Amino acid sequence: MIGENELKKLFPDFEELVQPSGIDLRIDEVFIQRGPGSLIDNEKELPEIEKLEPPIYVLKPKTSYLVTVDRKIKIPKGYSMLYVPRSTLLRSFVSVHTAVGDPGFYGTLQFMVYNYGDFDYKVKKGERIAQGVVFDVSGSGEYNGSYQESE
Repeated sequence: MIGENELKKLFPDFEELVQPSGIDLRIDEVFIQRGPGSLIDNEKELPEIEKLEPPIYVLKPKTSYLVTVDRKIKIPKGYSMLYVPRSTLLRSFVSVHTAVGDPGFYGTLQFMVYNYGDFDYKVKKGERIAQGVVFDVSGSGEYNGSYQESE
């Protein structure tokens, strides 16, 4: 795991969000699913989504949301990032579901947020919802998938 000083060097655009063992990630946009999706024979058909209005997002109980992080990230070659929810959300019955950030990925992070609780949960645009923890990865290639954005 990479510590605070090295994180500031590797991710200068996130310097103010660096914690002792990770980078805080802030919520930007929130979307709700409005249509079906599929993954058949590696053919991705993402569901239709509807953007919710900021700055206060109301997460309904037993409902999933797609959220974006407030800035693009570049994961350097030789490093990988795992994302974990902030404990305040977990203590409020809200979880953040994530995937692995591969070496060389550049783009907008998107996570699924689910309100497991029985009540609405309010979150404001710009609040910290997850933390990215960075690991050294030796002998790896670079991400070249369909979600790569251009710099």
